[in-house]
Amino acid sequence: MDFGLEGKKAFVGGGGRGIGKAIARVLAQEGCDVVISSRSVDQLEAAAKEIGDATGRSIIPIPLDVTQTDQVNRVVAEAAERLGGLHIMVNSASLPGGSDNAVGYIETVDEDALLGDFDVKYVGALRCSRAAIPLLKEQGWGRIVNISGGNARNAGNLSGGARNVSLVHMTKTLSNDLGRYGITVNCIHPGTTRTERTAGMLEARAAQLGLSPEAVEQQDFSPGSGRGNAICRMVDAEEIGFLTAFLASDKAWAITGEVIAAGGGVGSAVFY
Repeated sequence: MDFGLEGKKAFVGGGGRGIGKAIARVLAQEGCDVVISSRSVDQLEAAAKEIGDATGRSIIPIPLDVTQTDQVNRVVAEAAERLGGLHIMVNSASLPGGSDNAVGYIETVDEDALLGDFDVKYVGALRCSRAAIPLLKEQGWGRIVNISGGNARNAGNLSGGARNVSLVHMTKTLSNDLGRYGITVNCIHPGTTRTERTAGMLEARAAQLGLSPEAVEQQDFSPGSGRGNAICRMVDAEEIGFLTAFLASDKAWAITGEVIAAGGGVGSAVFY
């Protein structure tokens, strides 16, 4: 299926690694030129070269701290100028899994760490969306895709849950405000997803147990396990990229303000 993304211009926050990097790659494979951003310059430059070499598209790395409003406004404007426009905003920047001090019981959770986590994931996505909206309105076509996470629907992680739920509300509100301008806004809930980080964790666990990574994955993701899902394997980051590309396409006009879970039919899991 042709998603109709040839020549579209995309901005992917958190695009230097993990899910964001996979999304940038899939969008580039579909014909988009992409700006990727994160705070790590070396990571960004390596990712841009890797994706550009693999796809032949223009992949531009621009460092960005999404907690700084002035910097967000400048970088989004620069992205649109260097790309020659902006059609797609993907908000995937986050502190992976929440910071170490922002998890745990309510009696011990660190408020500053929780607020920092919220500032990156939710307010960062708000800042990036706000900077992109005038550009999307101007051309009468646009897509905003927010990468949230399954902790929005599960107990146990105060920081991860709060930041992800907030993105759901923002998605619905923006979709209501922007639909008249030809802009759709949707949200994806990944579950535990295969990225560089989780693949390394799986390999370490396999070495500890004296098993192959494949055997550990099958064991951990069986329906009877505490991390089980219906497909009995970890979802690959590229699969989140495929879903993002569909939501960013002309084929998905009828979908806006929605949250789509992409955790392999997860029951009770440890979430991204």
